[in-house]
Amino acid sequence: MVDVSQHKMVPEHSIVDSDEIDEVLAEYDIKSTDLPKIKRTDPALPDDAEPGDVIKIVRNSRTTENAVVYRLVVE
Repeated sequence: MVDVSQHKMVPEHSIVDSDEIDEVLAEYDIKSTDLPKIKRTDPALPDDAEPGDVIKIVRNSRTTENAVVYRLVVE
């Protein structure tokens, strides 16, 4: 079976610690529930991701070196 999360086209996904989450939410003046959602069943998520976790996704970008986005894990 293929591990999709290891494919070269899948950007880096990592679970964000609570301190970084607080900084991001304060910067944008939002709650975690305002973040875009990602399903727990998404094969790119780390195996230990649980509903309620915030995931940091680092993608390659044409205009900047990397683009960082955040997603809230939902069931």
